[in-house]
Amino acid sequence: MSGFSAFDWLTFLTILLLTFSLFLVITGAFTAYFGSGKSRKIGVGLLVGGLVVGVLWAWYSGPFSSTVNLVNIIVESIGVILAAVIGAAAAIGLFLLAIMKS
Repeated sequence: MSGFSAFDWLTFLTILLLTFSLFLVITGAFTAYFGSGKSRKIGVGLLVGGLVVGVLWAWYSGPFSSTVNLVNIIVESIGVILAAVIGAAAAIGLFLLAIMKS
């Protein structure tokens, strides 16, 4: 997987869109399942929005586009997303620990 550069503008945009779509789907599903009333509708909107962004990415840059090596992009995107999530979770965990102890 040589030649990967997270700051190449196409790679950066792909990772940004995949991350945005993934987290919209996750937060939308969570909000739609556990919410009530107005928040449930907002959750469904987030879920649908995430699916729309993901489908649009797949249509224009994903498997239907012959200029993108899909396997490399997805593997590298998952690695970058995983690193970002682990870093964010560690920071949030430390924040919550500090708040709970004070």
